[in-house]
Amino acid sequence: MNVIINTLAEIGGVGRLAWQTVVCFFRTKPDIRATVHHLDHAGVGSWSIAVLTALFTGAVMAMQFATGLEPYGASLYTGKLVSLGIIRELGPTLTAVLVGGRVGSGFAAEIGSMNVTEQVDAMRALGADPVHRLVVPRILACMIMMPILTVLADFVGCFGGMLATMSEVGITWRWYVDQVTSTVGIVSLMHGLYKSIFFGFFIGIIGCYMGLKTKGGTEGVGRTTTDTVVAISITILVSNFLLTKVFLVIYG
Repeated sequence: MNVIINTLAEIGGVGRLAWQTVVCFFRTKPDIRATVHHLDHAGVGSWSIAVLTALFTGAVMAMQFATGLEPYGASLYTGKLVSLGIIRELGPTLTAVLVGGRVGSGFAAEIGSMNVTEQVDAMRALGADPVHRLVVPRILACMIMMPILTVLADFVGCFGGMLATMSEVGITWRWYVDQVTSTVGIVSLMHGLYKSIFFGFFIGIIGCYMGLKTKGGTEGVGRTTTDTVVAISITILVSNFLLTKVFLVIYG
């Protein structure tokens, strides 16, 4: 019972911070310099993770589909399944889980260290809003960079699938590209990009919330960092199911 109550309390705390962030965003001008700094940290510093994950995920999917479709004589159409799976689901989801673990835990550690050393309290005492200074730039950076990283992951994932399909099935790259372009349309692409924007918001808000509630010195910062990775991963996976259901109803 206590676990359920604590979980609901945490969800309420995140929701409250999210509301404060939205209000702050529309009431005051975002800190552009801080946002650009976090864009570099959240995006440029995470591209290698997105590329490596997408490349080998696309290759593994292609090998599995090619093997599974071979008894039915449909292995030539592996590109259709790989591209659809990467662009709609695995591209945005895996990128968000891995980048979220890196970026969200970094946010939690940074803000948590400031919190336990009373820098956040000092900021409030000087009349500055921690939400405006600490939370809004980080969330904006995540929401901007996640779609960009997702597009990169989609492209690399399909490329990895093409290499594996050419090796396993023996098709040409032109045939694979034709299969991808005839299957993936603007709806499928936007399906993944819309989800990546939500994932970016979840990464930023959870990382900042966990940092602002950190207590207990350096041990508390370490504990918060671990909890942040778990919370972000669970949130992304659960929200992916819900968002997929909603987008399928809306767009088909």
